[in-house]
Amino acid sequence: MKSLIQLFSIILIFAISTSTTIAQDLSNMPVIAVLNIDSKGLTLEPSQLGNIARTELSKLDRFQVMDRYDVDYVIEKNEFAIDKCYGKICMVEAGKILKTDKMLTGSAEVLGETIVITLRMIDVGTQSIEKTQVMEFLNLRGQIQTMISLTVKKMFEETIDENLINKLTKKFDYESAVNFPEVDRLNLSGPRMGFTAFTGNLSSIYSDPKNMGGFDAFPLMFQFGYQFEVKYLNQGDFQALFEFIPIVTGLDQGKFIPSISILNGMRSNRTGWEFAFGPVFYGLKKANGYYDDQNAWHLENEWFAENPDVDNPYEIENRLDSRGDIAFASGFIFAGGKTFKSGRLNIPVNAFFIPNKGGHRFGVSMGFNANRFKN
Repeated sequence: MKSLIQLFSIILIFAISTSTTIAQDLSNMPVIAVLNIDSKGLTLEPSQLGNIARTELSKLDRFQVMDRYDVDYVIEKNEFAIDKCYGKICMVEAGKILKTDKMLTGSAEVLGETIVITLRMIDVGTQSIEKTQVMEFLNLRGQIQTMISLTVKKMFEETIDENLINKLTKKFDYESAVNFPEVDRLNLSGPRMGFTAFTGNLSSIYSDPKNMGGFDAFPLMFQFGYQFEVKYLNQGDFQALFEFIPIVTGLDQGKFIPSISILNGMRSNRTGWEFAFGPVFYGLKKANGYYDDQNAWHLENEWFAENPDVDNPYEIENRLDSRGDIAFASGFIFAGGKTFKSGRLNIPVNAFFIPNKGGHRFGVSMGFNANRFKN
């Protein structure tokens, strides 16, 4: 029992000591008050902007921030008009009435494509402006609280998120839910062009002469198409999107090989790196045939033309053949790359790989796109 009483006494003494220390720390902090923040071109009222600044200032734990209800009470009691009170002289007078050490004032103003946040901290005792901080942001009116928060932190040299600063200040930064809050507002669709190469048996078929079922072509072909892009998620550092890419391959060699890829991708809003994967569908000429003992390819009807009364002992298979009929084939594509930026110009560069047991396809493509905004 005695030990329990001693333990309780220690806890009580510690609690009293801690609360006393906290109270002393608070009492040593300067008292600061925030009235209104001037609003120019924004839908938010000066009092609302003042409340935002007061809240963000409280988070710093550097001042005793005077409660807004206490401010309103003292101001009304002294019949002091604060509607146009933004300058140093007026703020000093208000500070003396409120009996504070500091006053915070400022403005938020829309100037064309930017929003300028200006904050000033005034020392009531010396009647001087102690600190001033001005920051310019993109005209993103839904991010006013974040803008004021960043300006307050910058003013008092607090740690700030540089990536977030870039999203709110750099006009041509990679888009995200911060600087492009509407998911489908920015469309990165555009032309794509590049080269594709064939390996393995595919390479041999494209290289073979036409009388052997080949295409009499070099197994490295130019391709040209267009990417249609639809975003379905745009949050944080990443966006998710569907990509529809119709492509024509082989025009440089007199061939026409159409295909369409349907990809699901992820892109980094911060770096521009992306990857995607999905099915790809082709329109190709294919025919039924067989390989003989010398591994030479023959059409199915060649056997019966030479051996009308003998069954074909070789396995019949359906293969790519320039003498065949148009048919559809499918595969699976993996792609990755990075989008480079130059002003309003986006330059995506990607590599892709399509595995197949008869031979792989791989290649590179690039395109261009200028930021276009929907109304």
